[in-house]
Amino acid sequence: MFPGDTNIVLHTRDLKAFYGDAQALFGIDFEIGKGQAIAIIGANGAGKSTFLKALAGLVKVQTAAVNWKGQDIGGRLPSEIVRLGLALVPEGRRLFPSLSVQENLMMGSESQRKGPWSLERLFKLFPILQEKRHQPSTSLSGGQQQMVAIGRALMSNPELLLCDELSLGLAPLVIREIYNALPEITAEGMGVVLVEQDVSLAQQMTQRLYCLQEGRVSLQGISSLLSREQISQAYFGQ
Repeated sequence: MFPGDTNIVLHTRDLKAFYGDAQALFGIDFEIGKGQAIAIIGANGAGKSTFLKALAGLVKVQTAAVNWKGQDIGGRLPSEIVRLGLALVPEGRRLFPSLSVQENLMMGSESQRKGPWSLERLFKLFPILQEKRHQPSTSLSGGQQQMVAIGRALMSNPELLLCDELSLGLAPLVIREIYNALPEITAEGMGVVLVEQDVSLAQQMTQRLYCLQEGRVSLQGISSLLSREQISQAYFGQ
C-alpha cells in the first residue's frame, strides 16, 4: 500500500500478460483506492492498453494477479468483471454501429448493477446525447462518440472506470469538455484508471501516476510531485 493510501479496492501483483508467445507485461504491481484517479502513461507499445484489458478480463492473466476488494479475479470473463463493478471505456470507443446512441448506452445496463447512473443523469452530463439519442452512433462526431462510450460504461454503474485514451484524436475543446465531466463522475467515490498520452493532462487530472516502459513500471508517484525530468527518463529510458 502506498504511504497515506487507505481503502485499497484493487491491486495487481506480479501481473504478466502474453499475446501468444510474446510477453506484453512483466510483473506489474499496481494499487488504487476507493475514489482515486490514477494515470497510466508511456510510449506506444509500453503495455498501457494491455494492462487495462487485463483488468477488464480481455487478456488472460493468472487468477491471483488481479485482486478486487479482497477477491482474486484475474482471468475472469469480461461479463463477470463488469458485474463485479469494473467497466472499460476502450480505445477507439468500439460502439455498435448498427445501434442508435440510446441503444448503445443501454447496452451498459445489461449488467443490472444498481447505482446512481441512468439515462436521465447521463443526458444531464452530456446534453448533446439526448438531442441525438435516436441517431445512429456512426453519425456522431468523434467527441460525441467518446461521450457515448463513457456513458455506456457508466450505465453499468461501476465502482472503477477504466479509460483508455479518452483524448485520442479529439480537438482540444472537446477534450476539455470530456475531462470537465470527470469530477461529477468521480464525486460519489468511483475510482478511475486513466490511460493518457497527454502527460500534462494526466498529471492535472489524477492523484497518482504510473509510467510503463516495455511492459514494466518505470516510475510511480504522486502526480503533482513528479518532475518533467523524472517522467522523461521513465518514458524514454534516457
